Amino acid sequence: MFRRRFVLNRRNPSPPLPLPQGERGDERIGRVLILLCALLSGVANAAPLTLTDDEGNPLTLPAPARRIISLAPHLTEILYAAGAGEWMVGVVSYSDYPEAARALPRVGSYPRLNLEAIVKLQPDLLVAWQGGNDPTQLAKLRALGMRVFVTEPTSLGDVARLLEGFGKLAGSEAIATPAAADFRRRLAALENRYSARPPVSVFYQIWQAPLMTVGKPQIITQVIHACGGINIHENLDSLAPTVSLESVLAANPEAIIATGMADARPEWLDDWKRWNRLLAVQNDNLFHINPDLIQRHTPRLLDGAEILCEQLDEARLRRGK
Repeated sequence: MFRRRFVLNRRNPSPPLPLPQGERGDERIGRVLILLCALLSGVANAAPLTLTDDEGNPLTLPAPARRIISLAPHLTEILYAAGAGEWMVGVVSYSDYPEAARALPRVGSYPRLNLEAIVKLQPDLLVAWQGGNDPTQLAKLRALGMRVFVTEPTSLGDVARLLEGFGKLAGSEAIATPAAADFRRRLAALENRYSARPPVSVFYQIWQAPLMTVGKPQIITQVIHACGGINIHENLDSLAPTVSLESVLAANPEAIIATGMADARPEWLDDWKRWNRLLAVQNDNLFHINPDLIQRHTPRLLDGAEILCEQLDEARLRRGK
């Protein structure tokens, strides 16, 4: 959207438009009015848009957002993938992908926002994470007149849905719509290829002390299913439950997949080798995945899913060896 300002300089008026041969003054005025209508049609067409967030609250923008702040690292990544990167003016800590996000001003961390920094950036849209941002702080931002759009992805398909939603909010549907379609295509191809293969029981380890995994509501459990696996703790209702060593030993998983910090293979993954009766140890099915590829609800989640599927295929090949 743009505005055009016409100013009359009375001391130095612009020279009159030359009249085409045979054109009367009133005809010229009509022609100029038509031109002005055409130029301003873009403004008229930028009608207000309304989108309902994941808390059920409708958000109305008078025009596509042009000063966006992301309040979670995964939301930063999705906004860029949706074509809204050029309108981003602020992010939270650990917003490190894509590279351009590293240069943006920081407004605190997702659990503890810097409200003063947010206000100074004068955003016209805040994209928030229901599961990570403090609802009290979000309420304060709304009280200051900020437009807050709250999201909470709970399924693999939600990544594509958020791509489309952010494309609408930023007016970047030309990028967001095909990106969402590509995500759905890749997900369907992955499920068709792996989901019906012989099941592999999996212990997915987030951390060592305390021993943490993923439960039923976690998207990673859906990834394991898409790869033909079974999460040994998928009966737990918590997103990231703390579990006992005994529960893992009793379940005797065929594969153990650990993340840890960044792309480095955690040293504690090899601690499982002391339990040589574990099937995962006997078959050397101790795997590692970069958490940025699978623990952020972004398009890169499918990159991590493809790695996990290949690892479970390795476990299948090692059966009986």
